[in-house]
Amino acid sequence: MNALEALGRYARRPRAAPAVEVCELCAAPAGERHRHVVDLERRAVCCACATCAMLFVQSGGGGRYRTIPERVVVEPALSLAQEQWAELQIPVGLAFVFFSSSVRRWVALYPSPAGAIESELPLEAWRALAEQNALVASAEPDVEALLVHAERGAPTCECLLAPIDACYELVGRIRRRWKGLDGGDAVRDEIAAFLDQLRARGKPLRRKDSGDAR
Repeated sequence: MNALEALGRYARRPRAAPAVEVCELCAAPAGERHRHVVDLERRAVCCACATCAMLFVQSGGGGRYRTIPERVVVEPALSLAQEQWAELQIPVGLAFVFFSSSVRRWVALYPSPAGAIESELPLEAWRALAEQNALVASAEPDVEALLVHAERGAPTCECLLAPIDACYELVGRIRRRWKGLDGGDAVRDEIAAFLDQLRARGKPLRRKDSGDAR
């Protein structure tokens, strides 16, 4: 199985909710608004009740489950020039990049009509970027991602640090709204609205949160 196949199902699965959302770890009611955890063995995103979510909050530790943080971080100093984006060899203008502990490397995914598509990321190009910027280095493996958006015609690309479930949610929204060859105006409007929501939640990076560049 592809290392990200099970996680990709999160972006493709139907979003019609059951009458009562349940925790996928203990089967207790999870509530309409609930946290998610990453199951590192199955490489899947799971719904979690408040109790289970609290159990697996950790930073860089071991264990099978990791609770996905809720923070969104903005860093005005990190804006990629189009030339830097081209060096990363990602073929579209929207992608998210995260460090996978199972394969021990950075991976990038981008949305498509079929869901999340993995692009093999040139490790050295991303490592160089991580060494230059604290926001990239601060991303928690498996549960946080750099969401990169290259607006058509803009000289630079915007970067946000976001929960990985939010990134997969965006992929799912794009898939459901996709029309034609390029997605259409509905997809572009969906992306713009979603990014506005993330920016509204965003906080500046605290320097003590920055980690190593892996």
